[in-house]
Amino acid sequence: MNVDIVIVGAGPAGLCMARALADTGLSILLIEQQPLEALRDPVFDGRDIALTRRSVQMLQTLGVWHRIGLADISPLRGARVLDGRATRGLSVRASGDGVAELGYLVPNHRIRRAAFASVEDEPHITVASGIAVRGIRYEDGRPQLHLTNGASVSTQLVVAADSRFSPLRREVGIAADMHDFGKSMLVCRMALEHPHHGEALEWFGHGHTLALLPLQGGLASVVLTLPPEAMKEVMALDDAAFNDALGHRFEHRFGRMQLASTRHTYPLVGVYAKHFIAPRFALLGDAAVGMHPVTAHGFNLGLHGVERLAGEVRRAHAEGRDIASNELLRRYERTHRMATRPLYMATLAIVRLYTDDRLPARVARRALLHTSQATPPFRLGLARMLAAERRLHCPIPLAPT
Repeated sequence: MNVDIVIVGAGPAGLCMARALADTGLSILLIEQQPLEALRDPVFDGRDIALTRRSVQMLQTLGVWHRIGLADISPLRGARVLDGRATRGLSVRASGDGVAELGYLVPNHRIRRAAFASVEDEPHITVASGIAVRGIRYEDGRPQLHLTNGASVSTQLVVAADSRFSPLRREVGIAADMHDFGKSMLVCRMALEHPHHGEALEWFGHGHTLALLPLQGGLASVVLTLPPEAMKEVMALDDAAFNDALGHRFEHRFGRMQLASTRHTYPLVGVYAKHFIAPRFALLGDAAVGMHPVTAHGFNLGLHGVERLAGEVRRAHAEGRDIASNELLRRYERTHRMATRPLYMATLAIVRLYTDDRLPARVARRALLHTSQATPPFRLGLARMLAAERRLHCPIPLAPT
């Protein structure tokens, strides 16, 4: 089998990459281990994704946004950061200019469903579900992928969007810096007695980290970070005991809290690939940059990677040039690293500082929060960063709706 592009991984980044190239005439094969029904109708996985306004614009351009129901879109009007038992911290609101939201919260499984629906009937996109890549090698300079169903695929370009633990990344010899935070993250939805007013809360307590993301209908997405053994104890609680435990951890700031969904846990591991490219090969999404969720930019950075790589490929194809040349891929790597590396390193620094319970660290972070709150230009800049108002110019548009 011969195709122009193979995308491995039908998560949100891989699906959006396929959609961004759907109108180019290039033949695209999308390979995913999950069965087809799991792609068409993904189950709730606990995760609600904070999308910047820029990311929403990109999803609108791709024809994905309108496929997400209004009931699944919750406005994020502000964010607050607290440390320990302090009642005052850093508050961030939208930067003004008639804009009321920092961004929007959307369930991860709804994004996946909408993104898959946008590519399923595209004539130049073939979805190969329930299949994995067994190996990759090069013949006459072209990647050859060998699949678990016994088939082989020859292609001009391989795009690996197969998670932060990417087997393909290792297969082609790209190393990655992995930071295992030694913690587990629990995510679920809770019904709140007291309103959240559309404000997200990030709370660095002693021995745990809490986050609350405001959803519609009096609900909130709750994130609890604990060491693995402590997390096992929390997961073992029945629903009533779990409600009491969460209410206690939030110091009853939101009144009674009641579980409104299933509970899910994930290991906390940050990943940054040492290279984003190899010959006729590119990493995308979490396979390139797997962020700690504290800054809520994981999928947003993935979408920016889609914009950069798809833009490069579209321009090369339109001009009759090689869509996987070394020059093209190096340009993608350079611009994506410039955009992601500072935020990745800043996120690591924030997590290290705010999860260190030693006295000097506690004093330093409270002083930092106080100084930040007292500095209006800093708060305005942070609001703009969270809303992604500044963007790199991409000269080639994504696929129109």
